[in-house]
Amino acid sequence: MQAFEEARKPTLRKIFRTRRRLAFEAEPSLQDRIRNQVRQEIRQRHREGELPQSVGLYWPLPGEVDLSPLRLELVQELGLSTALPVADGQGNMTFRPWTAAPLASDGCGIPAPLDQKDLSAEKLSLLLVPALAVDRMGIRLGYGGGYYDRLRCQEGWSEVPALVVLPEDCVSVQSLPTDPWDRPFQGWLSEKGFQQTLP
Repeated sequence: MQAFEEARKPTLRKIFRTRRRLAFEAEPSLQDRIRNQVRQEIRQRHREGELPQSVGLYWPLPGEVDLSPLRLELVQELGLSTALPVADGQGNMTFRPWTAAPLASDGCGIPAPLDQKDLSAEKLSLLLVPALAVDRMGIRLGYGGGYYDRLRCQEGWSEVPALVVLPEDCVSVQSLPTDPWDRPFQGWLSEKGFQQTLP
């Protein structure tokens, strides 16, 4: 695959942010379709015994797929534990249990379970991560803060299965630019379901 040679990450972020917005505007039910595919993937992995620990979700920023409606379903129907990221606003992030307790703004102003203790990588069975784009090799384009990159470079975190959640229109057929700290994701979930990255 030919890489984006001239368009750097800031330009690509603008391109894919617009592409994502247009995808949701063109199909109002797209959020529900993607969320349903995420639900099916979690249920399948649960049936296959792949989720003995917590499922890492995220609190949606504007334009992202909202997975928060799944939390009660995962807890009450499947008996799963869920977790949310907590960022310090300086590039560091961890995951903490997402319980019924009220959330408060973390260092980035995002609702998070501040009153809970950090989870180690071994306590997570799956991470679901938002993105502006992902390519077929599993390279994710985020917002530039590097929070997920730093976390997944820490001991144990690169072994936690991690999937990107986004519309299919944001899956790049061209390779996205990479940095030395980038860790490929195992695949992505879109309205077309789970797709594994190329070997």
